[in-house]
Amino acid sequence: MSKKIYYLFPGQGAQYQGMALDLLESGRSMSDKSISTLFELASDITGLNMEDILKNSSADELKRTDLSQPTITLANLAAAKYIEIKSSEENGINASGCAGFSLGEYAALAIAGVISEKDCFFLVTERGKAMQKVIDDIKASGKTPPSMSAVMGLNPSVIESLISEWTKNGLKDLYAANYNSPKQVAISGSAAALDEADKLFMEAGARRVVRLQVGAPFHSPLLKDAADAFTPALEKVQFNDPKIPVFSNVTGKQIQSGAEAKSLALRQIVESVRWTDVEASIAGDKPDCVLETGPGKVLQGLWRDSGIEIPCHAAGTATDIEELLK
Repeated sequence: MSKKIYYLFPGQGAQYQGMALDLLESGRSMSDKSISTLFELASDITGLNMEDILKNSSADELKRTDLSQPTITLANLAAAKYIEIKSSEENGINASGCAGFSLGEYAALAIAGVISEKDCFFLVTERGKAMQKVIDDIKASGKTPPSMSAVMGLNPSVIESLISEWTKNGLKDLYAANYNSPKQVAISGSAAALDEADKLFMEAGARRVVRLQVGAPFHSPLLKDAADAFTPALEKVQFNDPKIPVFSNVTGKQIQSGAEAKSLALRQIVESVRWTDVEASIAGDKPDCVLETGPGKVLQGLWRDSGIEIPCHAAGTATDIEELLK
């Protein structure tokens, strides 16, 4: 009997130099052109040699939003492609459903048939450029850019209440951005708001507050200019109804139509990632397991923190995938 398997695609922060190159080389060694074709498509859309970028870019260069978004998306889709080409009737793995964390949602939309691979690379390239421009404009003005912090050890509902209370008392530009786990929420805000909030959260009983090494206040209204700049690109793309279940960061629920997916893609830039709700929705569908289909192990850690007993496995490298198929 075939297993019910859901794919989870990571987002920004999962990148590392050389990611997905093992998948590319393994595909070539099997004389399979599908991953090479995927790399060529990404290179054509971005105007960059993606194989060269992944081989030679430094860690700091890959952190740039305009580079990290297309490269991580390529690594995510390459992992899914490698699963496909290594599978067989005896040990085949097929996505029964999928979701992606933040940027990873675009790979999920492609796997679910909502957007084409070509449009996926077009959208993440334009999305990355729009966000990078906001970052570069702030730096050019001489101001300290808005950023993010991770608050650990406080319940998400407590964090929401505290932000609401502090906002009423005059603290501006502070938002709950990523509901990562019952133990961790990432907040976005201006530099001044984060400086103040980091101290206030510790006073309120947080175990730790860690400033994140990101260049923008992701998933908050502070990125409205990026959302506005991204809108014309989004309007050019056809969004189809999903062929398999795919779940929204914005609502935490299954996306029902292409029109809904398109609307949520814009909202996702300025609204919170409700990843704990996504995990609960997936668990409600009772898959046999979920796979972190892309670089890193962040989503496996968040899945473990959720307390859900369904297993989550690594599926981001050729070795990971070959072990799964055994």
